[in-house]
Amino acid sequence: MDSAASRLAAVNERIAHACKIAGRDAKEVTLVAVSKTHDAASIMRLIEAGQRTFGENRVQEAQAKWPALREANPDIELHLVGSLQSNKADDAVALFDCIHSLDRASLVGALAKAMDKAGRQVPCFVQVDIGEEPQKGGCAIAELPALLTQARGAGIPLAGLMCVPPLGIEPAPFFALLDKLARDHGLPGRSIGMSGDYETAIMLGATHVRVGTALFGERA
Repeated sequence: MDSAASRLAAVNERIAHACKIAGRDAKEVTLVAVSKTHDAASIMRLIEAGQRTFGENRVQEAQAKWPALREANPDIELHLVGSLQSNKADDAVALFDCIHSLDRASLVGALAKAMDKAGRQVPCFVQVDIGEEPQKGGCAIAELPALLTQARGAGIPLAGLMCVPPLGIEPAPFFALLDKLARDHGLPGRSIGMSGDYETAIMLGATHVRVGTALFGERA
């Protein structure tokens, strides 16, 4: 039966298997269930199956769904995995426990201000434009050192680096490059890997994998 519980078990099994091959502890990898476009009932089925970390792409969609879900399940951790507009920084800091898409200087300023105002420190991954695809968002590799310096200077807690490799190309070299950049800059986290390539990402250092379709099924 293709239930939420069976899909979650299958993904966790594949994560554990990839970790075993890579000589890693499965506890080092956080599964972020990407619930964008999925309703509260679908999310509840995964929560009931034991999933505790979720990701949303848009602040507004998360605001509509998550306050009630979190009230009922206070141990849930919610991550923003989609791009963030500077004018939504206050809302993002209030709602999310982690932000995966810090990618420009103006957003550093907006998030630092929002965190100060809220009295809440939200860890951020810096998104890197690993395949030089401007339409995807992300900081250019050449501009990464300056952005990291600025974020650290603004007091933003840095969780690591994030990327989305180009579609239709073998992702391993892009994941390996992100892993190297994270090591070079002394950053602990790598938010890499989605439904089609999370096992490859784990082999190459992923600490967070962002999985939607494999957990929720195909979107209608």
